[in-house]
Amino acid sequence: MSKGLGVKMSVLLVIAVMLLSACDSSGAKNNAGSANAAGDKGSAGATNAAGDKNAETKAADGGELTYALATSPDSLDPARSGLAVSVRVFRTIYDSLVAQLPDNTIKPWLATEWTISPDGKSYTFKLRKDVKFQDGTPFNAEAVKYSFDRILDPATKAANASALLKPYQSSEIIDDYTIKLNLETPSVAFLGNLSQAMLGIVSPTAAKQSGDQFGKNPVGTGPFSFVKWEDNTDIQVKRNPDYAWAPELVENKGAAHLDTIDFKIIPEEATRIGSVQSGQVKAIETVPPQNVVSLKSDNKLQVLQVNTAGLPYTLFFNQTAAHAPWNELKARQAVQYAVDIDSIVKSLYLGTYQRAWSPLSPNTFGYDPSLENGIKPDLDKANQLLDELGWTKGSDGIREKDGKKLTLHYVDGSPNREKRNDIAAIIQQQLKKVGIDVQVEITKDVATVVYTNWAYDLYGNSQVNSDPAALNSFYHTTAPDARPSLSHLADPALDKLLEQGAIESDPAKRKEIYVKVQHAIIDNAAILPIYVFPYTVAATKDLSGLKFDSLGYPLFNDASLAQK
Repeated sequence: MSKGLGVKMSVLLVIAVMLLSACDSSGAKNNAGSANAAGDKGSAGATNAAGDKNAETKAADGGELTYALATSPDSLDPARSGLAVSVRVFRTIYDSLVAQLPDNTIKPWLATEWTISPDGKSYTFKLRKDVKFQDGTPFNAEAVKYSFDRILDPATKAANASALLKPYQSSEIIDDYTIKLNLETPSVAFLGNLSQAMLGIVSPTAAKQSGDQFGKNPVGTGPFSFVKWEDNTDIQVKRNPDYAWAPELVENKGAAHLDTIDFKIIPEEATRIGSVQSGQVKAIETVPPQNVVSLKSDNKLQVLQVNTAGLPYTLFFNQTAAHAPWNELKARQAVQYAVDIDSIVKSLYLGTYQRAWSPLSPNTFGYDPSLENGIKPDLDKANQLLDELGWTKGSDGIREKDGKKLTLHYVDGSPNREKRNDIAAIIQQQLKKVGIDVQVEITKDVATVVYTNWAYDLYGNSQVNSDPAALNSFYHTTAPDARPSLSHLADPALDKLLEQGAIESDPAKRKEIYVKVQHAIIDNAAILPIYVFPYTVAATKDLSGLKFDSLGYPLFNDASLAQK
């Protein structure tokens, strides 16, 4: 076994495991990343929940946790959904080969040990022999091979999972409990990616039987078994009594304390807030900024906020020639100087969201804090740059050139997730001051408008991810037959850096590479980083032991409800 090499090749970022706490805003300031009172910065690692006043008290068994989701999953097939809300449910049902801990190491889960070939292009895993799926199917090398090959199968339509699994190419079953995974190229991110829920191992028996309906009838090896899914109402899971193989991410290695979890689907913010205030549900997710302060002052509730790792919410310029002048550096720089992101984040999120400065979130490996406060609003500079490009203001205040108005087509989706439509409206007003006519399009069909027709000048996106290699899919020049990046950025020097970052195993050298990547993207004015997405939960105080990783996904193994 070569766990040491496995650690070196792992994703080198802090995965903070956090307990649900009810710290108030007067608590001491810590380093970014902990589960703490909303609006506070926190420390990496685990802390006791406010409900756990007696840390040595044994968690109570039994009871149903009602947990309100803000939106409905589109599928419970880990290969087929990339929605964050789906992933929050995945982890109750599915386990992964490995787990990533707060000290950056990769630890066993369904795999007990692994070795990596000298060229970094093959991983051989020894698997646990005591695991079975919730339908009784044995967990073995065949199940791992089936799960990963299924992701590669175009018929599965596993866009997000396949991106995580890259550069996986094939696998070889050595024996029932040994499997060799073959990669097309070395990848430092690969082992860490295997810890993510979208690469959870599925029951081959159930997946084959259910076919396209597996997402409605999911079966994994996780601590809870699927019970039912009533569309737009709720998803229910129950304790898996045979579970005995939890990773070091959690304290409880056996069956969960809770009998059941009922994930209520409550998209209306006011209804969701009222449901936890009244005790109708035990916990709610994605608490709106305007409600954080009032809920923190409610002595019946506890509130936390965890900043997610990966890519912050970012506006991307479409740099294709068809979207001129936004393919010109000075035009994009003018927008950089004209938009006051600080005022947007403060006015809309009331101090509950952190402003973004980089293509990476602060708690992602390689993040460069020197970018903070680097670009500040400067209307004079914005006007100067547009003047230099030959755009002059007309009688209506909008700039013109060669008989054409200076317009910027800003596309956003519906519903108004995290007040993103409001961001568009504010930017529309801010850019009008320098003579840019922002035409906002709010659409329910982002897939067609953005990803099929590429009909936008500016569009926002974010991604929860465990490694800076996620930048590749957003900024690397893609092959002609691949889906282009949102920015359509074509920079050979940046491509080379991204390729180096994906395979560099030395942490210090890898960090240097990603610092250069971030500066190259900002210097190109390819984006406007807006905010770091926090996952915010409010819960009644009888709930304790709920944990989160730094991706913002809850872990329910240790969760329990105080029994009256």
